Amino acid sequence: MESSQIIRLIVGLGNPGAKYEGTRHNIGFMAIDQLARYWGASLTEAKKFHGISAEYRQPGRDRLILLKPTTYMNDSGRSARAVLDWYKLEPQSVLVIYDDMDLPLGKIRLRHSGSAGGHNGMKSMIAHLGTQDFPRLRLGIGKQKNDRQDTISHVLGGFMPAEQKILPQVLDLAQDTIISIGKQGIDKTMSLYNSRSVPMPLPQVATDS
Repeated sequence: MESSQIIRLIVGLGNPGAKYEGTRHNIGFMAIDQLARYWGASLTEAKKFHGISAEYRQPGRDRLILLKPTTYMNDSGRSARAVLDWYKLEPQSVLVIYDDMDLPLGKIRLRHSGSAGGHNGMKSMIAHLGTQDFPRLRLGIGKQKNDRQDTISHVLGGFMPAEQKILPQVLDLAQDTIISIGKQGIDKTMSLYNSRSVPMPLPQVATDS
């Protein structure tokens, strides 16, 4: 995809409902909420899109759509496909934000395209969009700490207290990355932001009183 490609739809992946709020798997939803607040866009239920969406009119540019599918993770692509068909958009104009266990919390990776990498939400996106050639922003959530914890309980679990301290900064980094895409294109943004990270706070050392 050319770096001049204009992003028209930003999809954050996650699961709907209070049960999943604040879980690692929903960091894509968190990123969309953050962008909606930044742009002053109102996220509302859109049944025709099987999701929650908002439109943001960029000054001097085409409308930008924010989307949180409510289809559950494994069928996220159906929601994105509905938006593309309604607005007559191409898959290459979609940016997908989602969690990645292979990256530690605080690291992000922007890419032009790629495989699903075992992520069920991305498998659905690729299947419904009919291509894997669309940009994506992966937000690290870290691996489970020990072999006794399975992958599902890890991604559907909440962030630890130390992780929660840096989560706002992680979402700020994701926001800055997306704003940079609109201003400087994907290639330049990749070179600027893929090397950045939010460090975990150092553990406090107890001292004798």
